[in-house]
Amino acid sequence: MKWPAWHAANSTPGGLRGQLLRWILIPLALLAVLDSASVYRTALTASERAYDRALLASTRALAERVSFIGGKVVADVPYVALDSFETDTLGRIYYKVTGIQGEFVSGYEDLPALPPDVPRSDLYPALVHFYDASYRGDAVRVAALYQPVYDSSMRGIALIQVGETLNARRGLTRTILLDTLWRQAALIVAVTLLVWFSVRLVLRPLMRLKNDVATRQSTDLSDFDPSMLHKEVRPLVLAMNGYMARLQILINEQRRFIADASHQLRTPLTVLKTQTELALRENDPQALRQIIHSISHTTESAVHLANRLLTLARAEHRALAGQLTAVPLAAIARQVGLELAAGAVRKNIDLSLEAQDVTVVTGNALLLHEMVVNLVDNAICYTPIGGRVSLRVYGVAQPTLEVEDSGSGIPLAERSNVFTPFYRASAALEANPGGSGLGLAIVQDIAILHGAQLELADGADGQGLRIIVRFSPHTGIV
Repeated sequence: MKWPAWHAANSTPGGLRGQLLRWILIPLALLAVLDSASVYRTALTASERAYDRALLASTRALAERVSFIGGKVVADVPYVALDSFETDTLGRIYYKVTGIQGEFVSGYEDLPALPPDVPRSDLYPALVHFYDASYRGDAVRVAALYQPVYDSSMRGIALIQVGETLNARRGLTRTILLDTLWRQAALIVAVTLLVWFSVRLVLRPLMRLKNDVATRQSTDLSDFDPSMLHKEVRPLVLAMNGYMARLQILINEQRRFIADASHQLRTPLTVLKTQTELALRENDPQALRQIIHSISHTTESAVHLANRLLTLARAEHRALAGQLTAVPLAAIARQVGLELAAGAVRKNIDLSLEAQDVTVVTGNALLLHEMVVNLVDNAICYTPIGGRVSLRVYGVAQPTLEVEDSGSGIPLAERSNVFTPFYRASAALEANPGGSGLGLAIVQDIAILHGAQLELADGADGQGLRIIVRFSPHTGIV
């Protein structure tokens, strides 16, 4: 899984509780703010309409007191009515009545006039206009209603204006805002607590797994029980179990390698120690020289065995798996032929090479060289004097390496065992009693590491052994 681009490559994920709380509560807080703004706006609009409706009712009540008498507009407004209205709204009321000719009739003459650009309200059938103004140091909301007046001789339209201060409206607005914020804050706190306790409850199986891992002995690589965890976490536990299984295999291989190496090295070291003690007690120069030659031979065998053990360990542990290059097999085969030509000449063995320069594999050149060395060296060791060893490299789509000798070969019944470290076939014990039994084990590990397949077959005319290494079309260390 890839992190988003904004996630730093070297940053750590942090706590699961903290992340869940952040990813839940921060968007929730933003939604709460947006919801509060929406609720506040809706409530404010509703309260404004309610107050405007009440203001219009007061204006209509005043309009009903306006009449046309004796050729002029008259407003019969009792102060008791205005005092009662003022007490109900918890604010101050101002009014003004203007006649059909624009003359002042009654009320507060300096009440702000109706601006010409204020549209008529479409919410009410009456010819009413609402506008905001400032009067005597207070902000007021004014309703301007056009009221028809008439008598038997004349008719016209009077203008009735009623304004009220915004104290009550502002008080209601503050109440709505505080109530909305309080409710949203309470909701966020409740959700925070719910998420916190829910996360703690949900994470209990993970905490138990954590405690199990923390208290487990370093030598205990048994599986963890995935059924005790959530199904989303089970793949992780199964992957951990698989990793521990591979780790157990690696530890077992190391233990086996250490045991086998100590067993194999104990013999030449014991012989070397005995030979050294004999040399220290020997006074005859000729006998001492023979002992020193024996010490040299034993040391060479021990060094050869140690090198092969180290190569086997390196192949098994894939220490060089990341060093991949395009390796020409023909060049490696030529180099190995030159390195081992002296040994072939000493036994009068015909060492031949047939190679195509176009045969290239992707892998580790050092390990591939070691594989070819082991194959050719084994072939020379187990081929009798005057025999032949053929080294072939061919193929482009499927690179192939073959090493064929004219030795005693390996019986079919033993071919499945010769890749086991330190195992030696009966014919090999007769031909080379001092061998280590590691050559083909090293070859198999390097072949597996490069995704190649090994095949053991009879040599030409059914004599000897032919080892075939077939690389996959896209060879690389796996």
